[in-house]
Amino acid sequence: MVDYSVTIYTGDAAHCSTFHDFYITLVGTDGRSDCKKLSTWVPSFTQNPYTHNVECTKPLGELLVIIIQKEHHLVFSKGPWFVAKVEVRSPMGDIYQFPIYKWITDSKDHYFQEGSAKFLSQEKHNITELCWTIDLEEQQALYCWDQLKDGLPHNMKAESCSSLPLDVRFYNIKELEMVYTGAIALLQLKLSEWAEHKTKWTNIEDIKHLYCCHRTEISDYVCQNWQDDSFFGYQFLNGVNPMMIQCCKTLPENFQVTDEMVFKDGNQSLTDEMKKGNIFLCDYKMLDGVKANVIDGEQQYLVAPLVLLHKTPDDKLMPIAIQLKQIPAEDNPIFLPTDSRWDWLLAKTFVRNADFNMHELSSHLLRTHLLAEVFAVALLRHIPMMHPLYKLLMPHSRYTLMINFLARKLLISEDGVFTKFASSGGEGMITILRKALSSMTYRSLCLPDDISDRGLEDVPNFFYRDDGLKLWNIIYSFVKGTLQYYYKSDQMVQEDQALQQWIGDIYSKGFLSEKNTGIPMRFDTVDELVKFVTMVIFTGSAQHSAVNTGQYDFIGWMPNTPMTLKCPPPSKKGEATEETLLDTLPSIDVTVHGMATVWLLSKQSTDAECLGYYPEQRFIEEVPLNNIKVFQEQLKELSLQIEDRNKDLDLPYTYLDPKVVENSVSV
Repeated sequence: MVDYSVTIYTGDAAHCSTFHDFYITLVGTDGRSDCKKLSTWVPSFTQNPYTHNVECTKPLGELLVIIIQKEHHLVFSKGPWFVAKVEVRSPMGDIYQFPIYKWITDSKDHYFQEGSAKFLSQEKHNITELCWTIDLEEQQALYCWDQLKDGLPHNMKAESCSSLPLDVRFYNIKELEMVYTGAIALLQLKLSEWAEHKTKWTNIEDIKHLYCCHRTEISDYVCQNWQDDSFFGYQFLNGVNPMMIQCCKTLPENFQVTDEMVFKDGNQSLTDEMKKGNIFLCDYKMLDGVKANVIDGEQQYLVAPLVLLHKTPDDKLMPIAIQLKQIPAEDNPIFLPTDSRWDWLLAKTFVRNADFNMHELSSHLLRTHLLAEVFAVALLRHIPMMHPLYKLLMPHSRYTLMINFLARKLLISEDGVFTKFASSGGEGMITILRKALSSMTYRSLCLPDDISDRGLEDVPNFFYRDDGLKLWNIIYSFVKGTLQYYYKSDQMVQEDQALQQWIGDIYSKGFLSEKNTGIPMRFDTVDELVKFVTMVIFTGSAQHSAVNTGQYDFIGWMPNTPMTLKCPPPSKKGEATEETLLDTLPSIDVTVHGMATVWLLSKQSTDAECLGYYPEQRFIEEVPLNNIKVFQEQLKELSLQIEDRNKDLDLPYTYLDPKVVENSVSV
């Protein structure tokens, strides 16, 4: 007789569960053990491992699989049980590791493969293939596709939060925190008394009084500088939506700006400045024809503006022309900085509202939240637990499915905040999402390609680009080192059916099989795989942080970024006054609900896991574990560089500091 020492690691405080009796079977290349009953009769949140002996009549050879069954008990062991990992020491002293990190909720047999991802090698065993098959069958039953509306990316099917599998739901602490903050957001911001005031603002000072209830260092800067042209231009680079601006080499035919309009001194020309790379364009044509919302019976307004900007000799990005609608017409003038103060400020306000809607729906919701969900559901449906891609990407899907379910329920549903209070809420919201998806490209999701395609390589003071490219390269290096350890050749990629099914699902369910997106339908090389996985991690971590974390900073002061506008765009110059602006801005209640919403969306939870922090050790081999250490060291070094750079800035750019960036779309 020989003894195998089996050590069970259960959950931490976030995964606390009751004690359990369970059965375990060890399966090796030379046989299997009898089914052995074991127990964890102390509270799981103590994190104490439990070590037991499993007696066998002979050595089992190389250990391949363990089978665990939670005992069904009428009194005890009725609740779910979180198993972190299992370690088995053979009689010969070999240690086999089984990283699990899953909730077991039933009394069925659960097969877990040894953690070294050996199914990628030529050596395969019937039991490991069976384990793989059972794993995927269970996952595909749990994680099913659904679609909110035609023309949108697919999402996970779920009827309620409680119907989501425990493995993708908030841990108890996070769940309580979300309920708490959601319930008291208005109270904590001291806005409750204003939430039902449906009247207009009568002066800017009243808005300041409301805003002063909750301020940040950056939102204070925004409040003080929101009317300045240089700050208006700065936000296209380093605000919450750095996705609209592009270098302009030729003026659009529908934007008939002349030298006399923008260079009155005659010392410069648009042609020369465009050749030098000093002219930039923001074109919101995607908003053209979008049906604007009706709020409390009152028609709202949304325009599709064009904005021309000029890089000055002192490296400022200054707006020089704004046209509020796409089609040139007598009642669609081109507004200039030389116009009256209120004409120019009103034109910029319509641009900022357009930017809000493009930011929230395209840059934020679609390009981070919805895509991250597609990547995660495809992963859970097609990639087995011990696959290196599963281990690599699971930390980057943490909370994403649940936060997106809540977003569909609380933000973009028929009675959601966005639907009720944003100028594109309702039908317009779906139109924008469809347009944004149909025009999205793979290159636009890969930051180096996107920056190049938009001609923004040399723009000064572009901190989103600077920090983002460094982060992209660090992530790329980590992904490359890890995947190349497992995939020794392009042929291994081509023959990995799970991998091909994953990208196939992403192509069909996420991008609706549109070839013009450039999204790969399959992987043929290791390099293709590395780039795509880098994009997946970057999208859910860095890109989401860039477009999410600063929302209260830049939107909390409502006049800088109004959610909606109540008056049509000006059709003539010389008529706007301060009263016109106040009539156009959203009412008090809309302002209050908007402030509360972006405050919640910007708030980091207490159990946030920052980029590169992996408390669940899914990899067991030395090379990927060392890659993680190098990854973390490089992220720390970048954080120090960003901190040092920010000391010299009037307005620090922190949203891509690795200390701020979370692993996943989790808020």
